[in-house]
Amino acid sequence: MENLNDLNEKPNLQKQHVTELEISEARLHMAMASTNLGTWDYYPQTGKLDLNTESKKIHGLYTDESVDLNKFLSHVHPADKATIQQNIDHALNNITNNTFDITHRIVRFNDKSTGWVRTQGTVYFDEYQKAKRLVGIILDLTEAKLAEEKSAKLAAIVESSDDAIISKTLDGIITSWNYAAEQLFGYTENEVIGKPITILIPEDRLEEEKLILDRIRQSKKVDNYVTFRVTKSGLEIPVSLTISPIKNSSGKVIGASKIARNNARQKMAEAQLLRYAENLELLNAVGKVISERLDVEDILQKVTDATTQLTGAAFGAFFYNKLDDRGESYMLFALSGAPREAFEKFGMPRNTAVFHPTFMGESIVRSDDITKDPRYGKSAPHFGMPKGHLPVVSYLAVPVISKSGSVIGGLFYGHPDAGKFTREHEQLVSGVATQATVALDNAKLYEEIQKLNDKKDEFIGLASHELKTPVTSLSGYLQILNRTLSETDRNKPFVQKALRQVNKLSELISDLLDVSKIETGHLPLSFTKFDLVQLVLEVIELTQYTTKTHRIVMCPEVESIMVFADKQRIEQVIINLLSNAIKYSPNKMLVNVIVGINNDRARVAVQDFGMGIHQDQQERVFSRFYRVEELAAHISGLGIGLYISKEIINRHNGKLWLESEVDKGSIFSFEIPVKQ
Repeated sequence: MENLNDLNEKPNLQKQHVTELEISEARLHMAMASTNLGTWDYYPQTGKLDLNTESKKIHGLYTDESVDLNKFLSHVHPADKATIQQNIDHALNNITNNTFDITHRIVRFNDKSTGWVRTQGTVYFDEYQKAKRLVGIILDLTEAKLAEEKSAKLAAIVESSDDAIISKTLDGIITSWNYAAEQLFGYTENEVIGKPITILIPEDRLEEEKLILDRIRQSKKVDNYVTFRVTKSGLEIPVSLTISPIKNSSGKVIGASKIARNNARQKMAEAQLLRYAENLELLNAVGKVISERLDVEDILQKVTDATTQLTGAAFGAFFYNKLDDRGESYMLFALSGAPREAFEKFGMPRNTAVFHPTFMGESIVRSDDITKDPRYGKSAPHFGMPKGHLPVVSYLAVPVISKSGSVIGGLFYGHPDAGKFTREHEQLVSGVATQATVALDNAKLYEEIQKLNDKKDEFIGLASHELKTPVTSLSGYLQILNRTLSETDRNKPFVQKALRQVNKLSELISDLLDVSKIETGHLPLSFTKFDLVQLVLEVIELTQYTTKTHRIVMCPEVESIMVFADKQRIEQVIINLLSNAIKYSPNKMLVNVIVGINNDRARVAVQDFGMGIHQDQQERVFSRFYRVEELAAHISGLGIGLYISKEIINRHNGKLWLESEVDKGSIFSFEIPVKQ
């Protein structure tokens, strides 16, 4: 018989065993929960599948949702399904190798997203060696896999980057080094890992590293910091640095990541862009300056100075062929960077082998060292550089060719050092040379026009003086004849008509003489004080007697305006304006004359309601011998009246201008100071 006490203690021992088992299971569940482990339990004989809460969460199932094995396996990623099935079948049919451990993808039930899991399982067999139970765990690896992929991508980016990417500790010790860093600084990865970052920093910039690390410790980024770093060979290179703090999982800064970009190419590009901008600005300035010049020697000098500066030549020259009055050729030249004596003692360049392509307009010649050119030194008497000549090693020569194809001359540049001129310099000088040919052609045309104008003015002056005497005599004889004839004589009207025509011719000759005097600067003015309003009234009265077709209306704004001017010349201007108003408004009967004063300036305006003048011709009507095209064929005149009038008003420090609209009429106005 068992002892009573033993019987009483058995339940206690059994109870104690159950409690410890429960505690162990609870601890196991807590451990699995803390590691995001899911469990699964499959019974092959019944087909039952049990999943704990974490397993359901991993697979996107609701807590109270149940699935069978087939449905569960249908959410294995299609690419991994065959492997899973093969491993499960192998474990179920192999009593000695009844476990499996697979990392694979799943397609979640709820949102169809893809996840990564690690599935482990063990098969238990009964006494008949039939699979009784399949138990396992599932671990969610999605975040780890994503992090792994991200890390792999990042590593690939770092390794393939054209920028040097370096990481270092907060003590400045290098911990990583990509291929671009090796290319930029010349050190291999093995040579720098574990070394201080200061091996890349010039001595005079070591303080920068302390400031950078202080900023990184404060979790602040250093962005696009432009500085210099030193390569393995000791060469200092310009770099742009971007430095970011590296933090651990708790957010603590543990190091720094540095991206270094070589700025040498960018600096070169910036310098080139700046140079292009400066060259373009200079080219525009040169084009503007030479286009405004009409003097050949001035153009030559401007072009030579500008292109010498553009090319960086030590000295430049522009040699220009020209014919004198006798048709003989001589050479003009402009120099920059050297005195004229440097060339004059050697005479002008001759058409030697070196100069031939330029003077014949065949091609541009550029040489890094002209003394090594096979064409150099082949011509007598110097056979090379004359003694005392400017030292020329780098050589550039550009022909200057007119639009007609004739060679105007050549631009030549020299430098005592080799290799100074580039293809870019050729293009720049060629551009200026093209502008120069236009300017020189214009200057040549201007010179020819000036010569023709001089001859024309000379002829006008001579002809006017020569005509003045016989016309005056003819006018006198006609006046005597007119007085001697009786009113009933049938020849008297013819004599009077001839006298009027001679008077018109006399006025024309006077105008031509005035033009001649204006051109030579000898137009006389005699200033007196007179009443401008009274003068206008007298001119209107005189003009009204000579016209029966128009009515001239005076519109004075004041009763009297005393001015100090040449009365006869101002009268000449008013007569001219009134005559034009009548002449160019043949179908309108009214001409208005307005006289007033404005800010110590007297103003006279003559208004007609006739043909009017187009806007593009209004400024040109004051030019010498200019006549409005559509009116010239119908109305007589030489087109010098307004030119003389404008010159007279200009000589009075006044101005003459026009306001006009086609088919509505014109207003010619002038102002002169009340006091000179």
